[in-house]
Amino acid sequence: MSDTAAIVEQVQAWLAANPEPTDAQLAEAGWVAPQWPGPWGPGATVEQAGAIEAELLAAGIRLPDNSIGIGWAGPTILAAGSDAQKERFLPRILSNEDHWCQLFSEPESGSDLASLRTTAVRDGDEWVVNGQKVWTTDADTSAWGILLARTDPDAPPHKGISYFLCPMDTAGIEVRPIREMSGGSHFCEVFFTDARIPGDALLGGEGEGWRLATLTLGNERVTLSHGGLLWGMGPTGEEVLDAAIALARSGVRSDGAPNAMADPRLRQQFARLYTDAFILDRLAEKVRAVAEREGRPGPEASLEKLLSDQHGQRLYELLFDLGGPASMLAGGDSTWPGAVSEIAPEPLGAGLGARHQNPWPWGALFSRALTIGGGTTQVQRNIIAERLLGLPREPR
Repeated sequence: MSDTAAIVEQVQAWLAANPEPTDAQLAEAGWVAPQWPGPWGPGATVEQAGAIEAELLAAGIRLPDNSIGIGWAGPTILAAGSDAQKERFLPRILSNEDHWCQLFSEPESGSDLASLRTTAVRDGDEWVVNGQKVWTTDADTSAWGILLARTDPDAPPHKGISYFLCPMDTAGIEVRPIREMSGGSHFCEVFFTDARIPGDALLGGEGEGWRLATLTLGNERVTLSHGGLLWGMGPTGEEVLDAAIALARSGVRSDGAPNAMADPRLRQQFARLYTDAFILDRLAEKVRAVAEREGRPGPEASLEKLLSDQHGQRLYELLFDLGGPASMLAGGDSTWPGAVSEIAPEPLGAGLGARHQNPWPWGALFSRALTIGGGTTQVQRNIIAERLLGLPREPR
């Protein structure tokens, strides 16, 4: 029996004994982040982790909705944290007790992140932080944030930055939610005014922030858009494609065609989307294999993110073409044909506004944001050109 087959049997036996596991039970068993080393996970290979995920999905089990904690903060703490930091933060990340946000982007430092101006100044056993962050997902509901701040104003831009694990209930931190076109408000502005965070909030050494930020950003590109849609939130790519197929088979589409699947152009669209999904799955396996081999994601993660985000937008464009005018209504599921409404997953997460009423309009609107968040399409193309294709660097 192969190692993968053995771990599948182990998962199946565990699920038989725990048919409705809590997040804490999933974390304790090691299934939340199976590629993490012990004691946090079983140290699974990419193939084994994929098999574990497939078994959980087949059993109808969704992993904790804590993408920034599990996908971005956790791996960076694993790579650079002290033993005390790992023991303090990782169990509560995996069990979904502590949610995290990412305090990186600033009003004038988005794609050019190294130009950030938020400062952290050492004062005895504390750091005094001043500045502003923006587009911070779930800052209003998170217990902790991964924070980049400039600690050496005289050093070159990439050298004077440090990385902090910031308690979000610190005095002097003000969070202002930003209302989105989706009806939600999970993006936020965050203001730091003489906010004092403890000295042991520093992750790694002083001035190592840029090195650790690139590790976080690589993991962000891997986990942010999964199958073309936001990881852990809203309908999956497979669910959107299933919904489009259900609409086409029902004969309901905006032009009133009685049998939409009889249209060869529509069948070609489905064939393309299905093929794209298959390719993205294989690409995701390659990205994770590189990360396993090198200890961090490579530039292939930018290719996965670029193609995945575009795929998600195409999925929703087809679904809404088929749905016709009803697609624009953000009310309850009654605005959609029954075949589609039955596919909609149970709403997850918090602060998502209209998504709790109907996940389809929310997902369609939010899919537009994914070609911006986590590095814009233009940034991803530059990374692909320079680091995968070996083309000259863009003029600075």
